[in-house]
Amino acid sequence: MSLVRLNIKGISYSQTQNGAYALILNELDGDRKLPIVIGAFEAQSIAIALENEIRPPRPLTHDLFKNFADRFDIVVKQVIIHKLVDGVFYSSLICERDKIEEIIDARTSDAIALALRFDAPIFTYKNILDKAGIYLKVDLTTEDEETEDSILVNDLLANELESTTFGENYASKSLEELHKLLSKAVENEDYETAAHVRDEISKRK
Repeated sequence: MSLVRLNIKGISYSQTQNGAYALILNELDGDRKLPIVIGAFEAQSIAIALENEIRPPRPLTHDLFKNFADRFDIVVKQVIIHKLVDGVFYSSLICERDKIEEIIDARTSDAIALALRFDAPIFTYKNILDKAGIYLKVDLTTEDEETEDSILVNDLLANELESTTFGENYASKSLEELHKLLSKAVENEDYETAAHVRDEISKRK
């Protein structure tokens, strides 16, 4: 089976499931997308990895994993989303130490958070991209944790889930005020707010 490289198109609050976020992975050389439900913690961790200017005062779980791996010369070479069952994605970390390769199972959200920290490419199989298109009626209204890492299509229909800012309106604030808010949010470890403020700063560059 042929592998297809993916990149991250956007991450946003889920409109269909409370407390969840929507991550969109985009086919690198095409237009197909994989919409995935992820938890709030994983969403914040991914957002922080995407935003170079947000530096947590203490390492998050995925940062700790990266520091641990660096200390013991373990490298995550790539992430493969290798299976889709009942709307839920399954992923693997392809790791290497002392030229020995190991495959480790992981939740897709964790795998992507780590891929960003290791600058590792993200792949899936062509048949998963084909298969994902038929899961348009998956019911994601429950709050069961098993819905994480599953397909989220309703959100994808809303502007293809470009990164969005919700909650407080930052448009009226000056850049100086935004940078102060960003620093305060990071200091308080409020990474959700930090990500939104950073989005507003980025829009003005």
